[in-house]
Amino acid sequence: MKEVLTRQELENRAKQLCAIATDKYPDWDTIIILGRVNQYYFTGTMQDGILIIKNGGKLMYFARRSYERAKIESPISDCIYPMEKYSDAAEVCGMLFGNTLIETDIATIEVLERLRGQFEIGRIYSIKKILSEVRAIKSPYELEAIREAGKRHKHLLEEVVPGILREGMSEVELSAELFEKMLKLGHQGVSRFNSYQTEMIVGQIAFGANSLYPTNFDGPGGMKGLSPAVPLFGSKSTFLKKGDLVFIDVGFCIDGYHSDKTQVYMFGAKPSDEVEKIHRQCVEIQKKTASLLKPGNIPSEIYSSIIGCLDSSFLGNFMGFGDRRVRFLGHGVGLHVDELPVIAKGFDNPLKENMVFALEPKKGVPQVGMVGGEDTYIVTPDGGECITGGEKDIISV
Repeated sequence: MKEVLTRQELENRAKQLCAIATDKYPDWDTIIILGRVNQYYFTGTMQDGILIIKNGGKLMYFARRSYERAKIESPISDCIYPMEKYSDAAEVCGMLFGNTLIETDIATIEVLERLRGQFEIGRIYSIKKILSEVRAIKSPYELEAIREAGKRHKHLLEEVVPGILREGMSEVELSAELFEKMLKLGHQGVSRFNSYQTEMIVGQIAFGANSLYPTNFDGPGGMKGLSPAVPLFGSKSTFLKKGDLVFIDVGFCIDGYHSDKTQVYMFGAKPSDEVEKIHRQCVEIQKKTASLLKPGNIPSEIYSSIIGCLDSSFLGNFMGFGDRRVRFLGHGVGLHVDELPVIAKGFDNPLKENMVFALEPKKGVPQVGMVGGEDTYIVTPDGGECITGGEKDIISV
């Protein structure tokens, strides 16, 4: 039976948000949510609007475009109001906002000035970490969507991709054909990221040493992309030849929820013993890390224990090529590909059951490319439950 997003679930999310806000900021009066993904999380619809929650639990979603669609889609349609300008919201909820929690990573100075022009706002607190904490634990409805994404993701990378790789194709051709296959398998076409100004089309697609190429994306892999203006999608001038490593790191999304997976292939040859050995070391790191994804374990301690067990000679080019190493082993996944918490130093709150993580230990091999993998896991008392197929060797095509 397919899970549905219910009014009760949305109300529970808002109650949890208010409870955590009260715990951290006892004097708060109003929550303002501007981000559309966060608005969707609490309303079940994604419009151009503003979500206001008052201390005491009253939730009001003011939709500019489209009020009609919001009323159709949302299980809490009686909490939705039409709005052309902020003064319309003030007429319904009043001008006195008091101490206000807001997404300080989204609200620009211009937006804050407009809000202050209509509402009496006292202290401003950041709600970013509170939202992340609420969203980190997935409900049965969310887990069903993520599991379905993971199932199709596995099929895509393990069964479909080997059939579309061919000698002479460019990276951008592979990206285009891969994207078509993803859409036909039910991918929503958009992978959403929480990180500021992050853009991604399809994912990271690269042949050979291009997977080591510097990139602005905060991950271990690399890619050249189309041009300096569009460092995405794949290179038009890099063509697949026998002996090339093929690196594919993509998200897959169903009903707004992502899985994240990386698969490495060797085209027209088998990987060398050295490359295969390094890849399998990454696989073992992934398995060991996954076994620690249990309620109560601390992300920062998981990170330190795994990194601390690695030989110093292996750490070179691990989690990024050269001096471009990232300082994490995995990250939360959900409505965004890159959610909190992260398996890294500084994340000291215990894991909870039904959190979802992507683990991606990878290592660059000079002149060859980035090896290792990535899979998506659900936190359970028995360790991480893999929903994207599990750790695999390099696939020879």
